Amino acid sequence: MFKDFIGKRSNKVKNVVERGAVKKFAEAIGDPHPIYIDEKTGQQSRYKSNIAPPTFPRVFDYGEIEGFNLPNIGLIHGEQVYHYERPLLVGEEINCFVEVVNYVEKSGQSGSMGFLTFNRYGEDLEGNTIFTEKMVVIITETVRKGLSV
Repeated sequence: MFKDFIGKRSNKVKNVVERGAVKKFAEAIGDPHPIYIDEKTGQQSRYKSNIAPPTFPRVFDYGEIEGFNLPNIGLIHGEQVYHYERPLLVGEEINCFVEVVNYVEKSGQSGSMGFLTFNRYGEDLEGNTIFTEKMVVIITETVRKGLSV
């Protein structure tokens, strides 16, 4: 169903690691560590800046892959793993994009399920990788029947 999209990428989209968004995110996940929200702590840290929580990239815009559409409901979160080269610094601009890396179908008790794997990337403006995120989405047979791909 989604095999034709393997290897396709979105265009890069510029995002800003905005101070207010980092603060709200840290509060929402219940982690008010001073390195995220207190400017003085950030300035005194080895990064000389506040940093974003590790799962903060969830809020970024990664662009769209032309013709690739998933429903907003009915998907199952299968896996999400982040790898960092360095932390995200509050105030910096980064470019983000997404790539479809795999799609497999497996049979289970409730019918066929699709396992769609994406990689998301965040780079500094010079093109150096800051983070990669692997995400697996599970698409149930019920949801797949409603899709027209």
